[in-house]
Amino acid sequence: MQVLIVDGANVVGSRPDGWWRDRAGAAHRLHDQLSAADRPEDEIVLVLEGQARRGPHAGQEARLRTVHADGSGDDAILDEVRRQVAVGDGRGVVVVTADRQLRQRVEEAGADSRSPTWLLDQW
Repeated sequence: MQVLIVDGANVVGSRPDGWWRDRAGAAHRLHDQLSAADRPEDEIVLVLEGQARRGPHAGQEARLRTVHADGSGDDAILDEVRRQVAVGDGRGVVVVTADRQLRQRVEEAGADSRSPTWLLDQW
């Protein structure tokens, strides 16, 4: 089992394409790209915070699950990492974020991390 957890704010913010004018629209575009991507992971979790939560609805669509962070997106990502690792079946968990502190925290919790560029270069 392979799980990819995407820090929506970091991935959207990694490209200067005007996302700041329409955070919900940018979140929808990322959601649609993840939904359509031919990815090897069994599950993809997109974590959205702030105004981006007005984009895609929270919930499961096939293998893509969208999570709306109640507070900090980083805390929601770390909670998701801990939940996935706690399953205890040896699943691989990878978090996509540019946030150095978050990368350190998720790695300490048992996940690997990659940069937004790593993900975007695969499309």
